[in-house]
Amino acid sequence: MIWTSGWRLASASSNSGILGLIGAGSMYPDVLREHIQKCKSATKKPFGVNVPMLYPNIKEIMDIIVEEDVKIVFTSAGNPKTWTGWLKERGITVVHVVSSVKFAKKAQEAGVDAIVAEGFEAGGHNGRDETTTLALIPMVNEAIDIPLIAAGGIATGKAMLATMVLGADGVQIGSRFVVSEESSAHQKFKQLVVDAQEGDTQLTLKELAPVRLIKNKFYQEVQALYKTGPSTEELKALLGRARAKRGMFEGDLDDGELEIGQISGLIHDIEPVADIVVEIIEAFENAKRSISRL
Repeated sequence: MIWTSGWRLASASSNSGILGLIGAGSMYPDVLREHIQKCKSATKKPFGVNVPMLYPNIKEIMDIIVEEDVKIVFTSAGNPKTWTGWLKERGITVVHVVSSVKFAKKAQEAGVDAIVAEGFEAGGHNGRDETTTLALIPMVNEAIDIPLIAAGGIATGKAMLATMVLGADGVQIGSRFVVSEESSAHQKFKQLVVDAQEGDTQLTLKELAPVRLIKNKFYQEVQALYKTGPSTEELKALLGRARAKRGMFEGDLDDGELEIGQISGLIHDIEPVADIVVEIIEAFENAKRSISRL
C-alpha cells in the first residue's frame, strides 16, 4: 500500500468501522509524523501504521510511532524479533505479515499479537514460494494459536467469508482500497486498476524482492532483461529508485512500477471508503445466508 495509504485513507477506513493503516513504507520520518497527526485529527477511532522493517531509518520511524502514541503496528519485510518486544514494552499491539508457515511460526515465537498470512495473489511485495491464499490460510491456522488475519486476493464479502471458513479470524484488504476516492494513488493508476483484467498482473523481480506488477512498458523491460541472464546488480540498475512513486503516486503508467493484486480484475469502480465497506459487509452477510442452504 505504499504511495496509496496516507492519513485520508486510514482515517476514512477507521471512521467506517474497520482498522485503517498508514503505509509508512513510502514516507520519510517527518512525513510519517505529519500523516499520523492528521489522522488523529480526522478520526477518534483506532488506526495503525504498517512498517516495512528493511528501511535504514527504522529506529527513527519507531520512535515517532511511540512519540505520537500510535497503539497498533503492523510490521513486515524483516525479522519480527527485532522490534516486537520493544514495541510491546511500550504498550503497542504488534501484528506481523508473513507469506509462509515457517515465518508464521517464527512470528508467533517472537511474541506478536496476531499474524497476517498473505497469499501469492497479493499486490506489492510478496512471498517467494508462491503459496496461494486458499492453501496458506488453513496451513498457518493449523500451525499457530494466535489470531490469524488473511490477506491476498480478498476484495469482496464472499472472499472474506471464504478465508474465515478456512480458519482466518479476519481479513486485511489492500487492492480494493487502492482505488477508493480517499486513496493517495494517482487517478490514472486507479483507473488502470479498474480497467485491469484477469492475467494483467505478474509476480517478478524475485532476486530482489518479489513484487506483483501490472504489465506495462517497465514490466516488459524487466522481462527482456531476464532473457539475457542478468545479475542482481543489473536488475537493481534497471529498477533504479522511486519507480513505485513514479507509477502509483505520479501516474507514469509506462515507466512506473505499478503494484496491485490479482483481484484487480474484479474491481470495477472508484468509490468512497464508506461505500466499499458497506458493500463488503453486506456481501459477507448475504454469503453467510447463502451457504447455510448448501
